Amino acid sequence: MKKENKKTGAQVLVDSLAKAGTKVLFGYPGGTVLDIFNCLPEAPFQFVLGRHEQGCAHMADGYARATGRVGVCLVTSGPGATNTVTGLATANMDGIPLVCITGQVPLDYIGTDAFQEADVCGICRAVTKHTFLVKSADEIPETVAEAFYIASHGKPGPVVIDVPKNVQRELTSAQYPERVSLRAYHPESMATATQMAKLAKLINEAKRPVIYAGGGVIASGAAKDVAQLAEKAQIPVATTMMGLGAFDENNPLSLRMAGMHGNAAANYAINKTDLLIALGVRFNDRITGQLSKYARNAKIIHVDCDPASISKNVHTHLGIVADVKDVLTTVNSRIKTAEHKEWLAEIGEWKKKYPVSYRKMHENVIMPQQVIEAIDKHSKGEAVIVTDVGQNQMWSAQFFRHNLPRHFISSGGMGTMGFGIPAAIGAAFGNDSSKIVCVCGDGGAQMTFEEVVVAVEHKLPIVFVVINNGCLGMVRQWQELFYSKRYSGSILTVKDRLANERLEQDLNYDYLPDIVKLAQAHGANAMRVIDPAKLDSTIAKAIASNKTTLIEVIVEPRANVYPMQPGGQPVESMIFE
Repeated sequence: MKKENKKTGAQVLVDSLAKAGTKVLFGYPGGTVLDIFNCLPEAPFQFVLGRHEQGCAHMADGYARATGRVGVCLVTSGPGATNTVTGLATANMDGIPLVCITGQVPLDYIGTDAFQEADVCGICRAVTKHTFLVKSADEIPETVAEAFYIASHGKPGPVVIDVPKNVQRELTSAQYPERVSLRAYHPESMATATQMAKLAKLINEAKRPVIYAGGGVIASGAAKDVAQLAEKAQIPVATTMMGLGAFDENNPLSLRMAGMHGNAAANYAINKTDLLIALGVRFNDRITGQLSKYARNAKIIHVDCDPASISKNVHTHLGIVADVKDVLTTVNSRIKTAEHKEWLAEIGEWKKKYPVSYRKMHENVIMPQQVIEAIDKHSKGEAVIVTDVGQNQMWSAQFFRHNLPRHFISSGGMGTMGFGIPAAIGAAFGNDSSKIVCVCGDGGAQMTFEEVVVAVEHKLPIVFVVINNGCLGMVRQWQELFYSKRYSGSILTVKDRLANERLEQDLNYDYLPDIVKLAQAHGANAMRVIDPAKLDSTIAKAIASNKTTLIEVIVEPRANVYPMQPGGQPVESMIFE
């Protein structure tokens, strides 16, 4: 190890972050990280002050999803660190590369219940890929290098580095390592020649093949390779929600999103396929429904970089632990040109019979689906769509034509309300060439609304669209369909704002803040749309603007997300209205 003039652990940490490739650091200060913050004014990367540690974690997450690079955040000990747990769990479930640096009380104080002490490594172990407790300043450069390596190699995920205050003040001459070598972590795997031959044979012999593409396709940069395989062999492509943008939905071969609120044609095709080519997916419950009846007629090929995912939820006939892009790059040359005319014709009939659609409930009331259609239209399908969770998320998945990878950013496996606003800010720092449009419900928006001021502060031209239906829409939908319309705890409506006759008679009312005034108080341009005739012009104006803009759209409160495959049920149980 090279020796140079000694620096404090805090300075070496900042230097190491820069050498690891950090471009933007999201964070919030506190007592145990003041030594690090003291070094940030001279740091060669940008620091962004969030307004809550959860928001900082989601910003780092959104940045990572938009760029493919490791997102980085910095928070203090105790509540600062514990406030990031939801953000870490969100990134962990979706396989997002993130490094979170947390302050810690001095080493001698650990275990004494010192002020703002928390067992960060213990708390975060279940929601991260790995955790480090740094015990010496000499360890910092190597720890940072290893954290970035672990976060970005194999299945990506979040890593925590817990740095005690005394370690930040120690002097060290340790240098950032030229390469990382971890004795117990070698995630790179390659498909064998036998596996590749079998993969090609199965695809070439299939009569009703379906490609099922997930977030792993986007993470590996394999979207073009999927398109090449699909076009060459004329194989229809369904995606997971995390895989939206992995295949151009304007392509006739696109089945669009599969799953609980997916396209009926996608679900029916998976139900009838004889070969399911699953690329970078987890087969989670929102996709499979009743496992015993999922893809019951199919041989299943599963390609994923995570060995734990193979045959975890569904039986796999050919499991390949490898990078999706590496596999497709090799196998595409072995695939024969095919047509599958009868299969595609059958799928075409499903598309015609079961389109993703909606019916207007009142002429003078905006349907939420119209909002997404307007965003798609006026952004020409090129916006980066960042969503919160719930009905707004599903409508964004259904009614926007997704054609580019890393242009749909949403909390998948964890379903984290409050994700949208801070993640959109992180995405804006990572992608300044595309318009960022954040779609939220009124419930999720209120969870992390404080971060809007960060967008204003940095003059980010994000369009925040709050679909206000006066309730927790997805919760209300489930209560309507499965709980005898007992709307317990799901109604947020201000009594005088929405036309009361449009609501069920048995709903109770609670109070919702004026979101337009709230946005204006944070310095954003803001407007409310109630008249359907003004929706298009308002959306167009906001997208054309170069300022932080919020649009609150008052929509039909009884609108539901369809189609819907009830949880744990087979595809035959899909509800269409």
